Amino acid sequence: MADYTTIDNPAKHFNTKLYTGNGSTQSITGVGFQPDWTWTKKRNGTTGHRLVDAVRGVTKALFTNGTNTESTEANGLTAFASDGYALGTDGNYNNSSDTYVSWNWLGANGTTSNGDGSITATVSANQTAGFSIVSWTHDGGNSTIGHGLGVAPKMIITKERNSTGSWNTFHDTTGNGHRLVLQGTNAKISTSVWNSTSPTSSVFSFNDGLTSTMIAYCFAEKQGYSKFGGWTGTGQSSGPFIYTGFRPAFLSWKMTSSTENWYINDNKREPFNDDAMTVLYPNLTNADGALNDEIDLLSNGFRINGTNSAHNTDGATYIYWAFAEHPFVTAGTKAAGTAR
Repeated sequence: MADYTTIDNPAKHFNTKLYTGNGSTQSITGVGFQPDWTWTKKRNGTTGHRLVDAVRGVTKALFTNGTNTESTEANGLTAFASDGYALGTDGNYNNSSDTYVSWNWLGANGTTSNGDGSITATVSANQTAGFSIVSWTHDGGNSTIGHGLGVAPKMIITKERNSTGSWNTFHDTTGNGHRLVLQGTNAKISTSVWNSTSPTSSVFSFNDGLTSTMIAYCFAEKQGYSKFGGWTGTGQSSGPFIYTGFRPAFLSWKMTSSTENWYINDNKREPFNDDAMTVLYPNLTNADGALNDEIDLLSNGFRINGTNSAHNTDGATYIYWAFAEHPFVTAGTKAAGTAR
């Protein structure tokens, strides 16, 4: 019997939500589940990317475009709800007539104490979708932290909460001897922050030399739902095709061999493949931008087009992370998703 996908409805675990601010309070519904991690960005103006999760608490924001410490925003995202979340009057989330996007992930809708590593962590883990939020207090040494996924994560995004510091990011493609920084354009950086040790099915290794309160967002790969990989640019107008096994609803990528921005595209801000791709930049406060020589999102992956250095410099290496709108096949069927 064929090995079909284990997640038939990705929207039960990840969903993009667009909304317009009203300058007052409002409830954002239609997410489809109670989020545990929400990443919000104003689309028509310059503001920071705001990350809020249920483990740290709904009023606690972090910003991917900087090294800032955690900030309390009492009138930003004020509560998670069964089908979305509530907003206060903070203009970074809800300014009248401004447009916003939020990317939402489902954790466990609760936390457990995880003692798998040398440091006990507080974890909200969705093993079905391969996503967990991990909070711990680091001891400044070579430590291990339990992630709760039951399989080795392919990507881990970490941030110090109580002091300034980089968004140190592990990606399976760049390996345990390198880090990427979500707030910068840097190429991959040689590092010992992962203790030269790849994550296991129970823990990841971490050493930033500091005693800090930490947060990590961990991602394992799930067939038909998520994919973490890379490609090499060709410099040709018809570039490589990258197979994911699903039609992407969210695609983020970064050049790793040289300096370049991070990029995010999704199927709600741009439901069709056009001549220019709508993007936001995790390392910048910029509004929605248009990337020429777009990447076409297809039923089973994505196609690189054009020679833009953002995604197709000859010989350059890139990493990506993606989540599904619809799997290429669903369990027990041969029905495929469609291109945009």
